[in-house]
Amino acid sequence: MPFTLSQLKSDIIINSKGRNWKWRFPFLLWFLYVLIRYLLNPGYTCVLSALNLGIHEFGHLIFSLFGQFMAILGATFFQIFIPLFAVFNFCRQSDFFSAALSFGWLSTNLFEISYYVADANKQTITLVSPFGENVIHDWAYILEKTGLLRYDLLLSLTFRLLGIVAMLFCFLSGIWILRHMAAAKIEKC
Repeated sequence: MPFTLSQLKSDIIINSKGRNWKWRFPFLLWFLYVLIRYLLNPGYTCVLSALNLGIHEFGHLIFSLFGQFMAILGATFFQIFIPLFAVFNFCRQSDFFSAALSFGWLSTNLFEISYYVADANKQTITLVSPFGENVIHDWAYILEKTGLLRYDLLLSLTFRLLGIVAMLFCFLSGIWILRHMAAAKIEKC
């Protein structure tokens, strides 16, 4: 059967029945706090930042099979892919609220990528790597190799805007799902 948005909406409403919205709501509040912090300070790191960094570094390792350029670009790709895979996986399990939260997680990655890209010309942030002392600034390398180094701030802004969009999707879909959970509880009473 082909996927349709009306079928997804129906599945979300059906799966909202019998679920408690009250313990889920604080997650949305926490992501609101995280969004505000990222907007006020592009270099902000949240509790997910260590996980994001680990995924980023693992991406270097996985993509190293395809040469240096892909090893460096693949780390950022992996940082975006893993939260999107979480969205897919949670939807497959009909855990739509967790899928919505995964967009918040994606947003934290996009904000951190934005900060990294913005540093490509200056190269002032402290870099870490489990692979030794000869650390390459990923985005300085990528943008230099592609001849796009002068567009670092534009690309950074693009990642930042995508981060905002992903977080807004997290909020809007999360609130919509919680509203259906709350309505199902009222019907039950």
